Amino acid sequence: MDRLSSMRVFVEVADAGNLTQAAERLELSRAMVSRHVASLEQWLDARLLHRTTRRISLTDAGADALPRFRQMLGLSSEVQASAGRRRSEPVGKLRITTSLSFAQAELTAALVEFQALHPRVELELLTVDRAVNLIEERIDLAVRIAHLLEETLVSRQLAVCRSVLCAAPAYLERRGTPAHPRELTAHDCVTHAFGNRNEYRLKGRGEVFHIPVRGMLFSNETAVLRQAALAGAGIVLLPSYFVGDDLRGRRLVRLLPDYEPEPLGIHAVYLSRQHQPQALRLLIDFLARRFGGDTPPWDRDMAPGHAGPESSGGKGRARRGRSGKR
Repeated sequence: MDRLSSMRVFVEVADAGNLTQAAERLELSRAMVSRHVASLEQWLDARLLHRTTRRISLTDAGADALPRFRQMLGLSSEVQASAGRRRSEPVGKLRITTSLSFAQAELTAALVEFQALHPRVELELLTVDRAVNLIEERIDLAVRIAHLLEETLVSRQLAVCRSVLCAAPAYLERRGTPAHPRELTAHDCVTHAFGNRNEYRLKGRGEVFHIPVRGMLFSNETAVLRQAALAGAGIVLLPSYFVGDDLRGRRLVRLLPDYEPEPLGIHAVYLSRQHQPQALRLLIDFLARRFGGDTPPWDRDMAPGHAGPESSGGKGRARRGRSGKR
């Protein structure tokens, strides 16, 4: 049997997790799908699937072969395109993962814009609060926000992620507006369960501050921290891409704009630079253009060190925190 066709069938089976569903998508009989998989197993002299009556799963050999099959199919598509045997526009399916907050704020709209340019590319976006294993979960592209990445990963920085300290006007009316990083110790802070839960690190005016913070509410999800801040739970450190509209609408007030947290990188993470599918290469280039530059688009009205109209708390006047310290 044609091995490229068998690889396409196997990839579809792995994505569907079911022989019958894969057969329906491919418009083949279930028996023909099984023959394609068996042909690959005979060629590789290894079992690729664990089969049960209801579902299939990948063996270790199958999990190892799957990303290589994807690369071979992508390379085949590029060779066909360069030889003029098919249209030049990219075709295929990409599985993408990122955090829920970045998907909501920026990435979803960017992917829709990309698909308007390349309508034959199918995209699947998975939102998670953890760093997934690209091979095990069959991910083509992960968009990760981090200071450092594992050395084994292939990556390209797309943009800079800056964070801001902010709180709801109601909280500031009740507790006062801190005028110096040290005053944060007297406030309730809503923190990330997996981040710097007990400390804020701020830099400004020639100094670096490591401020211990406390609070009775923390979460592993950025969207929950934002909702808590909007409800008046306390001061929160959030990425600027996620709270720009809240700051402009004065639902949240930016605090201590002259003292900034260390910025992170927004990275495109993928398996290999070699034999990339055309659609993946185009998507990474598109995201780099859309989000790139020293100042990403969501920060262009909130440059570092610029207080802006959202920096004054309460009824337009700054007030000393309860600690009275500077």
